[in-house]
Amino acid sequence: MSPAQSIVVIIASLIIIIIVVLMIVVNRRQLREILELDDQISEIEKMHLETDIINLDKMDLAGESLTTLTTWRKNYKQAATEKIPAAQTFLEQAADQNAHYHLFKAHKNIKQAQEIMTQTYDDAKNTKEVFTELLESNRENQKQYDDLFNQYKDLRKNVLADSFEYGSALDQIENELTTMENDFSEAKSLTAQGDQVEAKRILSKIKAALANVGCLLPQVREARHQLDQVFQDQLDELSDTYKKMMSSKFYITQLDVLAEIKKVRGQVTDAGKLLTELKISALNKEIAKIKQEISALYDVLIKEYKARPFVEENQEKIQRLLAHEQVESKNLVAKLRHIDESYELTHNELATSRQLEQEVNDMERQYTVDTQNVADGKGVYSAIKSSWLSMLDRLREISAQQKKMAQDVDGLYDSENVANDSINRFKQEVSLVYRRLERKKLPGNPDAFVQMYTLVVNEIGHVAKELSQVRLNMEKISQELIQISDDVERLKRESDDIINSADLVQLTLQYSNKYSNNGSIKAAQKKAMQLYEEEFNYKDALDTIATAIEKVEPGSYQRLENLYYSDKKNN
Repeated sequence: MSPAQSIVVIIASLIIIIIVVLMIVVNRRQLREILELDDQISEIEKMHLETDIINLDKMDLAGESLTTLTTWRKNYKQAATEKIPAAQTFLEQAADQNAHYHLFKAHKNIKQAQEIMTQTYDDAKNTKEVFTELLESNRENQKQYDDLFNQYKDLRKNVLADSFEYGSALDQIENELTTMENDFSEAKSLTAQGDQVEAKRILSKIKAALANVGCLLPQVREARHQLDQVFQDQLDELSDTYKKMMSSKFYITQLDVLAEIKKVRGQVTDAGKLLTELKISALNKEIAKIKQEISALYDVLIKEYKARPFVEENQEKIQRLLAHEQVESKNLVAKLRHIDESYELTHNELATSRQLEQEVNDMERQYTVDTQNVADGKGVYSAIKSSWLSMLDRLREISAQQKKMAQDVDGLYDSENVANDSINRFKQEVSLVYRRLERKKLPGNPDAFVQMYTLVVNEIGHVAKELSQVRLNMEKISQELIQISDDVERLKRESDDIINSADLVQLTLQYSNKYSNNGSIKAAQKKAMQLYEEEFNYKDALDTIATAIEKVEPGSYQRLENLYYSDKKNN
């Protein structure tokens, strides 16, 4: 056999082997599917649906229950007599074909059996559930009926025993209980007739009704208690308290209390109608509203009642405070009027004091009106209390403001004395500065210094003239004195700079003579002397000679300067 023939034989052998293996795999898979379908048929048989039908027939079902049984019995009969036998036939053929490896034919029969059994098995499970529910419904309905009826009897017994607690709602509650009693009769009748489905629906209705009434009863009791007892007692108390307060000379203008009480009584009556009709949600909202309105009425009376002791206890105190503050205001106005003759009051103190005096007088007039209203029985104590508390706060503020103004104007006398002393001191300091320069016998003074000196002398003269006036503006004078003080200090510094520069020029020129043969030194000496003697520019003269000497002998000027300031400090 040639190599090519060998390869062909090997390939053919492999193909045969693969085909055989595939056939075996498909055979086993299809066998498993056949067994699974056969198990489904066995499970349907184990459901014993035929037995359930026999037992249900014995129950003599009626109505909705009978209709349900009839529908699902028909469904089961069709499955048992037509669908399952057809599926079994397909499975038997498929099993035989699969055993003889007629795999395609077997596959076709398996598919047909699967199409039948998929729906048939689901229908069988649903049928079993329906039959089970029907079989158990009678027992469950009876148990539920007994439980609900016991609850109903207890509920009715409690309602009858505590009927007085439900007030006008009792009739409607009785109607609810009567409706439930009729539903019990209907459920019992349906059960007897075999209509378990409809009986169960009625029992569910009864259960919901029992829960609803059970929830309503405590709310009804509480609402009846509020309407018939709590609110009535509170309104009676409000009415009696208001009348007593009126006889005790209380006076309320915020609202007509008796009219409000009458209005709330009407609301209570309207709420009672909601109770009669068992409209609990609307009733609860109305009760909450009534509570708020009664609370508001209590607040009005309590507010007036609590305000009265404050008014009575503080009446004399406020009178004393007002009288004292009137005297203080009058005295301050007189004092400021007198001071205004000698000093300019730059912060409108006099007008402010008059305004405060007027405000205190207005308070005193209001106080008089309030006390007269109290005496006449027309005083609203809460309003008076609020007014007097504000009055007390304002009196404290006014007193503090007046004390500060008095202290500020009292300081004007001291400020004038200080200003005069300052002017005299500035004159002396400026004079000393000028005499000190004269003692140095310098060729002259720089123009800038002369201008500064003239400015300071003029400023001092101007303020001295202002201080001699009949009516002084001490705030303006104080600001001018601050400026003069700064200028005098600046003048002193300028004087010191002139003296130090002049002395150092002379010292440096003397030292530079040791280099008199140096052309740059000679030129610098000539330039420095010109600035010194002709232009009185001592600073530039010093810069000129110092720069020249530093170039010839670095560090020399710094030694001269240090020596000069050291000797000056020691002397």
